[in-house]
Amino acid sequence: MRVRNKYRKSTAFPCNVGSRCSISIVVWSLVGFLLMLQIYSLISHRNTVSGDIKLRMSRHPLVRELEQVEEENIQIPPPRGKRSPRAAKRRPKRTTTLVDEFLDENSQIRHVFFPDMKTAIDPLKDAGNDSFYYYPGRIWLDTEGNPIQAHGGGMIYDERSSTYYWYGEYKDGPTYHAHKKGAARVDIIGVGCYSSKDLWTWKNEGIVLAAEESNETHDLHKSNVLERPKVIYNENTGKYVMWMHIDDANYTKAAVGIAVSDYPTGPFDYLGSQRPLGYESRDMTVFKDDDGVAYLIYSSEDNSELHIGPLTKDYLDVKPDIRRILVGQHREAPALFKYRGTYYMITSGCTGWAPNEALAHAADSIMGPWETMGNPCIGGNKMFRLATFFSQSTFVIPLPGIPGSYIFMADRWNPADLSDSRYVWLPLIVGGPVDRPFEFNFGFPLWPRVSIYWHRKWRLPSSWRVTK
Repeated sequence: MRVRNKYRKSTAFPCNVGSRCSISIVVWSLVGFLLMLQIYSLISHRNTVSGDIKLRMSRHPLVRELEQVEEENIQIPPPRGKRSPRAAKRRPKRTTTLVDEFLDENSQIRHVFFPDMKTAIDPLKDAGNDSFYYYPGRIWLDTEGNPIQAHGGGMIYDERSSTYYWYGEYKDGPTYHAHKKGAARVDIIGVGCYSSKDLWTWKNEGIVLAAEESNETHDLHKSNVLERPKVIYNENTGKYVMWMHIDDANYTKAAVGIAVSDYPTGPFDYLGSQRPLGYESRDMTVFKDDDGVAYLIYSSEDNSELHIGPLTKDYLDVKPDIRRILVGQHREAPALFKYRGTYYMITSGCTGWAPNEALAHAADSIMGPWETMGNPCIGGNKMFRLATFFSQSTFVIPLPGIPGSYIFMADRWNPADLSDSRYVWLPLIVGGPVDRPFEFNFGFPLWPRVSIYWHRKWRLPSSWRVTK
C-alpha cells in the first residue's frame, strides 16, 4: 500500500504540470484574442469618429467656429471691506479662490458672473448681427420682456406643433433660509413653461403646475421643495407626463412627483409622489428612448449613487427593475442623451449651490454598466473647467441636422438670490478621443469624447435653427 501511494504521488506531479500548462495556454490565448478584438474595435471606432468629424466640418464650417474656444483670465481682486458671511464661512482663513468670489455677493467681480440688466438677451430688441446669439450667464428675457424663470429645466420638441417647450422651476420669489443650517430656498411657486420655434425667442406660457397655498400636507405646498421638472410625451395615452423632485424643506422626503396633462402648455394635474421602489430620490431626470421606453434616473442613498429604472407603459410608475450605477461616486444633476446607439450622461458633484466639476459617462446599455470618461469642459481656464463654467447640468438638447451635436443646458445658481440664477447654454459635440482610460475594456476607450465648449458669445449655424 505504501508503494502504491508513493507511486501515485510521483506520477501526479507531472500530470498537474501538464494541466497547468494547458490551462495557461488557454488563458493566454483567450487574453490575446480579447486584446486583438479590442484593438480592432478601437481602430474601427477611431475611423468612425474621424469620419464624424470630417462630415461635420465639410457640411457645416461654423462647427469649426464653435470648437475655437475662448480663454478667460480673471484676476482675483485684493480684499476690500468685509466679505459676505457665505463666503467667509466657506473659507474663513484660506486664500480666496475664484469659486469664493463667485459665491460672494459683495465681490468686486460679481458682474463677471452675473451681468446686470443692461446686457440682457432681449429677443424683441433689434439686435442686428447680434440676433440669435447666446450669452452664457446673462439675463435672458422672454417675449414680454421679463427674465425667463425655468431653472433646473428640461425640454421637449412637440412634433405636432413643431415647437420646443422649456419647463423649469419658477423661482421669482424671495430667497431665505428655513432655519439656521438650512440651504437657501425659494417657496414653491410652480413649474414655468416657455415655447419657442427657434430655441432663442421664448414665449411665456404661464405656470403649468402651481403651488398649493393652503393645504400644508400637500406635496406642492409652498413651504416644500419642487425641483428639476421634466416632461415627456406618451404616444400610447396621448398624455404629457411630468416627473419632478419633491421634498420637504429639510430634504428628508426625497421623493419623485408625477403630473399629467393633455396639452404641453398644461394645466398639469398632480397625481402624487413616491420613493421609487422605496429608495430615496433627489436630483433626477427622465429619458425617452428611441423605442418609446422611458426611464427615471435619480440620485439615491444620500446622493452616493445613481439609480436607473424603466417606467411603466403609461409613464406613471417605475417598473421593479432598478440598476445602481456610479456607486460611491456622489454624483447628481444627471442629463442623458443618446448618439449612434451609445448612451451618454453628464453629472455634477454634490456641493449644494456651489459649482463643481462635471463628468461625462457612457454605456452601451442604459441600464449599465456605465463608465466615466472624464471632464467634458473645454476652454475658459482651469477653474472654469473645474467648476463647469460656474454652472450645473440640467439637460442636453439634441439638434437636428448634424449627428453628434447638442446644446448643453446648465444653471448658474445664485444662492444669494435664487430668482436671479442664470442659464448657461453651450455647444456639446460628440467626437474625438477621450482623455483617460476606462475601468473596463483593458483601458481602451470604446466611445468618442464628449466636449462642451466655452464661449462668451455663440450661436447655432443657421441650418440648425428651427424656422417653422
